[in-house]
Amino acid sequence: MNLSLKYFDNTLQNFLTIYLLIVAIGVLVGLTYLGITSNASQKGIVEQYNGSKATGEIDIPDRFPKGIEEMLVTTHSHILGLSTLLLSLGLIIYFSEINERLKKFLMFEPLISLIVTFGSIWLIRYVHWSFVYLTILSAILMYSSIFIVIGISIYELKFSSD
Repeated sequence: MNLSLKYFDNTLQNFLTIYLLIVAIGVLVGLTYLGITSNASQKGIVEQYNGSKATGEIDIPDRFPKGIEEMLVTTHSHILGLSTLLLSLGLIIYFSEINERLKKFLMFEPLISLIVTFGSIWLIRYVHWSFVYLTILSAILMYSSIFIVIGISIYELKFSSD
């Protein structure tokens, strides 16, 4: 038995393909939510965690600063949920026939970016707003890697042959 995606049993190939498509949809929905809640901007991301400023004495800010409880819940749920997702994607790409260096990068990079992304939101909230650039960069790397893994995996499952 060859442990390569293209040699997996047809039933397992179909199952993994459907799973990967569902993951892609779920990640896209999450990114859409992030885009809406942050106005897809650096300023919106900072306001998401630091709150917005009131413009006058009687104005109420649109967003309030996230408290430590909210920060902990956000970090906890995203790290646990995404690490489980990244584990499954890493296991799937492990069985691909891509270059070993690329394979290792796609397995480890999203895990590192996960910690950097959610660590940097704490830095935005409690150190300085400029850590938003680290958040954006690490999130781009993480989500790009996710979609690359999905694309390579589906290609090998459905379109690759000897």
